[in-house]
Amino acid sequence: MGHALITAGTSGLGRQVVQKFLEAGHCVTTTYHNHPEKARQTEEELSLYKHLLHTEQADITNKQDISRLVDSAVKHFGGVDYLINNAGPFVFERKKLLDYSDDEWHNLINGNLNAAFYLLKQTIPHMREQQFGRIINYGYQGADSAPGWMYRSAFAAAKSGLVSLTKTIAFEEANHHITSNMVCPGNIAGEMKEASIEESRHRPNDETPIGRPGTGEDIARTILYLCDQDSDMITGAVVDVTGGIDVISQYR
Repeated sequence: MGHALITAGTSGLGRQVVQKFLEAGHCVTTTYHNHPEKARQTEEELSLYKHLLHTEQADITNKQDISRLVDSAVKHFGGVDYLINNAGPFVFERKKLLDYSDDEWHNLINGNLNAAFYLLKQTIPHMREQQFGRIINYGYQGADSAPGWMYRSAFAAAKSGLVSLTKTIAFEEANHHITSNMVCPGNIAGEMKEASIEESRHRPNDETPIGRPGTGEDIARTILYLCDQDSDMITGAVVDVTGGIDVISQYR
């Protein structure tokens, strides 16, 4: 089995991704930023897989932290087979471009675009050496066409740039048997980020065409499929996982 580096996997959308990779028998290195208590809770909940799980504190907007993270991951479990760029800051307050502070803008660009650049620089050499790799970035619904997203200018700009980077890496690294894809979650809110699909089936949702809210497991299942060895024909793809909801139009 392989080694997955999953950023921000102790809470939110990354929590189910970590669990699914562990259940599949993979080693996992994951990170937390400001909540060590949540990281400890996750380790306790996944104690059955403690020999496969390594957790690091890291700020993915910091280049030095990223370098330290990858070095530690490789030291624990060897080369990185799967890079899941789950971490990415988001400003929940709805505000127009002119209302963003410089710090907010730079934090969103650094965390959602520059961090991917640094992580790719650190991990692709390991993937090239083993002639195998799977890279997953996160976007937003419709990111492939770079739509304007009112009140989300910085986040949308970063993720739209990441679409191009995702596709470029797919072209550049194909001969090394490395794939690069993007998964775009729909409106997965609150506790549903860490919930299972079975839980969501007991929560009817009229706003989502399929009739239930999206969950972290929906995202995890999609990522695990794209990371399969036999999914190598899927690269440079941007996959919406939204349950048919138009996130941008509905939540303006």
